[in-house]
Amino acid sequence: MLSKLLFVGMGGFLGAALRYLTSGLVGRITAQNQFPYGTFVVNMIGCLLIGFFAGLADSHDIFTATSRAFVFTGILGAFTTFSTFSYETMGLFQNGQTSPALTNMGLQILFGLVAVWGGIRLSGLFS
Repeated sequence: MLSKLLFVGMGGFLGAALRYLTSGLVGRITAQNQFPYGTFVVNMIGCLLIGFFAGLADSHDIFTATSRAFVFTGILGAFTTFSTFSYETMGLFQNGQTSPALTNMGLQILFGLVAVWGGIRLSGLFS
């Protein structure tokens, strides 16, 4: 149990660092003024990756319990940012920016589901 916890922690460090770098880069590129593009991009990448790795795990049984905890709970759990998504969306609502808030919600959910589905389909190419 302790070793699995350490792997989750190490994965969490990597995921959080990657999230910070990715979101920051996208934010600098887009000047994130009216819409949280950095969070959107991170969430879509995370959804695609979790779908891809879940598809591989289900079809090829390539993850041990420890490696699954490292990748899924650690890296991807820290990389994806739905708590940030919720916070930013609430901020848009509180600032009277209803249209960007609703757009953010719709795009995150719709494209998140499509990205997970795409990752699963993509993993099928490795069958």
